[in-house]
Amino acid sequence: MDDHPNSYLSDVRNVIRGLCMGCADVVPGVSGGTVALILGIYERLVTAISHVDGTAIQHLGQRDWKQLAKHVDLRFMVALGGGLVSGVLGMTLVVGVLLNNQTTRSLTFAVFFGAIFASAILVARLVQPASRMQTIRCIALGVIGAIFAYWVSALHIASATGPPSHAYVFVSGCIAICAMILPGISGAMILLVLGVYEHLTEIPRNFLAGKHIAEGILTIAVFGAGCLISLVLFSKLLRWLLSRHHTTTMALLCGFMFGALRKLWPFQHDRTPEIEKFKEKTFDVFMPQQFDGPTIAPIAAALIAGAIVFAVDRWTRQTSGESQ
Repeated sequence: MDDHPNSYLSDVRNVIRGLCMGCADVVPGVSGGTVALILGIYERLVTAISHVDGTAIQHLGQRDWKQLAKHVDLRFMVALGGGLVSGVLGMTLVVGVLLNNQTTRSLTFAVFFGAIFASAILVARLVQPASRMQTIRCIALGVIGAIFAYWVSALHIASATGPPSHAYVFVSGCIAICAMILPGISGAMILLVLGVYEHLTEIPRNFLAGKHIAEGILTIAVFGAGCLISLVLFSKLLRWLLSRHHTTTMALLCGFMFGALRKLWPFQHDRTPEIEKFKEKTFDVFMPQQFDGPTIAPIAAALIAGAIVFAVDRWTRQTSGESQ
């Protein structure tokens, strides 16, 4: 918990949180919403986005900048958004290197698997039903969420036949942003399934090479418009669910986190070795039959990542208790 929500230290923390969310959103199988939930800013983020409404437009029309900034939690959103964009751009440049090599891919997935598995356990602890009937509902919704996320993570990747149309990019943005804000449902995975992930991740590299700059800017603008419109509308539904049905909604989100772990299982068999790019490959998960060097390293990475998450959570709760 931040000592003061509008301090400069809080701004730095929110930039770092956004950076973590942006890096996560680029990795297929990881959701920025998961990171927001882990870092304890999920409900604040959903509330801030949902406040892009009639009241905000009224403040804008009256040029009441102070009230507008307060209503949409502007300082928080600018810091978080700046970090998120930086994370997306930075991770886009390195994710191909990490995931195209078998060794680094396994270790990368192992780190995310361990961290998210530990985080899902911590989120599950927050689900505290008030009655037996609510306990049954929470368990049922958690199982449904896990099954749905598992199904999404097993979807086949669409093969791109050419650059997608701007209309298709717009619709893809509308769909993917809903996944990005949901814990456990990977927006990058949805873009892979829709067949636009490779096209979008090529844009930053084209910018660095000085190629197709105008087309890239237009594509980003169209994709961003789809994301923005869908995000505002979807966040209102999430805010209503969290305010009216907090416990059961958290159980469903926790189920999403557990179910999506399939995509991050570090032991995967490459079914398409003839294809070089990770974004076009197909994998089958498997359980290792023996424990040797190549097997122990991912297990150790997952355990270390999980232990770090538990340690950070314990330290955060201790420091929060001391400051009260």
